[in-house]
Amino acid sequence: MGLHDLKPAPGSVRPRRRVGRGDGSGRGTYSGRGSGGQKQQTSIKPFFEGGQLPLVKRLPYMRGFNNKWRTEYVPVNVSRLDRFGDNAEVGPAELSSAGIVTKPGVKIKILGDGEIATPLKVSAHGFSKSARTKIEAAGGSVVVIE
Repeated sequence: MGLHDLKPAPGSVRPRRRVGRGDGSGRGTYSGRGSGGQKQQTSIKPFFEGGQLPLVKRLPYMRGFNNKWRTEYVPVNVSRLDRFGDNAEVGPAELSSAGIVTKPGVKIKILGDGEIATPLKVSAHGFSKSARTKIEAAGGSVVVIE
């Protein structure tokens, strides 16, 4: 068997439908498009909605603004840091192993909600003013990761 012997399966290839070749063919006169009406003509534009304000023009007013330069932080409250022991070094690796931060490789910001009693050496990408004062008041220190 060679390439010249290959043929499509019987009945899989059908002849092209030729429209507009006279009334005797059964596909003459209007060529299967029906008689008249706007949609039977070729002048209608692809996204024309019958005079209503088109979807393409309505959408920009509903969208909004996404800042592509925004830096996203995962918030961690000071009260969640109490589980670590005295003078422990708390960084992104320790927070993820403790299950406080679940996304890998994200920036972490420590926020000041709650109280902290244990002195810790906390390193994160950002700190709120209240979190910084609470950690330092407990005897700990703050390190900002660049």
